Amino acid sequence: MSDASPLDELDRDILNVLLKQAKTPYAELAKMFGVSAGTIHVRVEKMRQSGVITGTHIAVDPRKLGFDVCCFIGIILKSARDYPAALQKLEALDEVVEAWYTTGHYSVFIKVMCRSIDALQHVLVNKIQTIDEIQSTETLISLQNPIDRPIKA
Repeated sequence: MSDASPLDELDRDILNVLLKQAKTPYAELAKMFGVSAGTIHVRVEKMRQSGVITGTHIAVDPRKLGFDVCCFIGIILKSARDYPAALQKLEALDEVVEAWYTTGHYSVFIKVMCRSIDALQHVLVNKIQTIDEIQSTETLISLQNPIDRPIKA
C-alpha cells in the first residue's frame, strides 16, 4: 500500500521547480504558473503537512571540503537480527553518509565519504570491519557521479 499523497498538476509543477532550486521565491513561482503567491504558499504548506516535502537542504561539493574518496560498501550481516545493532554502530561513524537496508546479496549498503584512500582503509579496517554483527564487506570505489538529480514529481 502506498502512502503517496495525491498531487495535482500545479503541485507537481511547483515541486519540480523547488527540487531544482529550493530557494525559488513564491512570487517567482506564482508568475511562472499564473497564480498568486498566496496560492503557492498554501500548496507548499499542504505538501509539507502531508509529508511530501520533508525539508529543505543545502547541496555541497564534498571535494571542495576535502572529501576526495566516495565509495559504496555492501555489508553481509551475520544474522538478520543483527541489523538494528549494526545500523546503530554504522550511524555513529561520521564517514557513513547513507545507509540502505536491501534485498539481494547484501543486507546493508552504505555510502562512505573519506578524504583519502588511506583514510578509507582506516575506516574499513578499524571501524567498519570491527563491528561484531558484520560478517563481511565488499567495497566499490566511485570514480565519478555523472547523474545526480532529484526524482521528478
